[in-house]
Amino acid sequence: MNTFRIAWRNLLRNMRRTVITLVAMTLSTAVLIVTYALMHGMIIDMEHSVTDITVGQVQVHQKNYRTERSFYDTIEDHRAILSRAHAEGIGASPRAFGFGLISSGTKSAGVQFWGIHPEQEHIVSNIPRDLLRGEFLPDGPGMNVVLGKKLARTLNAGTGTELIAVVQASDGSLGNEILHVTGILKGVGETLDRSLALMYISDFRDLFVMPEGYHEIVLNTRGAMTPEEVAATIKPAAGTNEVKTWRELMPSVSDMLNTFDATTVIFLSIFFLAAGLGVLNTMLMATFERIPEFGLLKAIGTSPWRIITDVAAEALVLGLISSLMGGVIGILLSLYFQYNPIDFTAFAEDFNTAGIVINAQWRAILTVQGIAKPVIVMWFVSLLAALYPAFKAARLDPVRALTHV
Repeated sequence: MNTFRIAWRNLLRNMRRTVITLVAMTLSTAVLIVTYALMHGMIIDMEHSVTDITVGQVQVHQKNYRTERSFYDTIEDHRAILSRAHAEGIGASPRAFGFGLISSGTKSAGVQFWGIHPEQEHIVSNIPRDLLRGEFLPDGPGMNVVLGKKLARTLNAGTGTELIAVVQASDGSLGNEILHVTGILKGVGETLDRSLALMYISDFRDLFVMPEGYHEIVLNTRGAMTPEEVAATIKPAAGTNEVKTWRELMPSVSDMLNTFDATTVIFLSIFFLAAGLGVLNTMLMATFERIPEFGLLKAIGTSPWRIITDVAAEALVLGLISSLMGGVIGILLSLYFQYNPIDFTAFAEDFNTAGIVINAQWRAILTVQGIAKPVIVMWFVSLLAALYPAFKAARLDPVRALTHV
């Protein structure tokens, strides 16, 4: 306690030097916390863009469906999988897929039809909420359809437009129907924007003459469980069906996020190093300024170890105060950016990377880890930065130090 009392007294003796050092360390800690929160927020938002828009955390397919895309490769015993998911509190939504042609006036386009249960899609994906215009399949079945935004642009279709759909039905006949556009989706991905048409599963079954069965079951807990935990929970009920996490389904996106995560670590390490060098420079200047003082202490018999502990104690006290102040500032700024994201919508509504849509609003996500790491690192850096000047002060020759100018 006596060491820290002396350290505190030494810090108060030169307020200007102490304030300058404190400001530098406080700002470094605050900036590190905010930077960590922003980078963490970017990675989490990119992952949510994958899992919460269409893909979900885990998908179940018939084992050959993803390679052959056959209309007849439906999931075996889908009821057992859905029962297991509901029993474990996992959001699940089955989907059926079919391809066809859709036209409006003189314009036509190839389309991927999704037959869905809208009330269950609300649980596993954000599609029902990501509307550019109109409503998401209102009033129950009635041959209504929601289009991807680029598909709607190709067909020159808006809400209320009537479309003619022509498909190859499962029994070999030619299915055709008049569809009514009720809504246009925001961007959900380059391919889906150009081809997606959502409809009630009962309308889909009528159009494709598909009495039962599904091609895909999407599972999502919205972060309550990891994708690996969801997959492990569902596999016992999946039988011969294929159960894959989103990282297995989209390896290129997974690799991109892993690369981005590693880049963030490197970027933050450089930032930590730069902040540490700044603190080291400040501590060195403070030590050189006090060379005559250390010389006097050695001349009256103070041991080198005592000088080292005094300088280190001053650094620890400075680190504690700057951590508290920088922590408070960093937390407040991070919370501000968490609830008031940096808005890039003036440049683009959204950004499309590797087939996924990334939100144009960059928000911070504050975590305990995001606070603890910068604070601990700054403490560690402060102590390391103090050791070199402390050892230098301890090795001073008293006579030369007393005459140092």
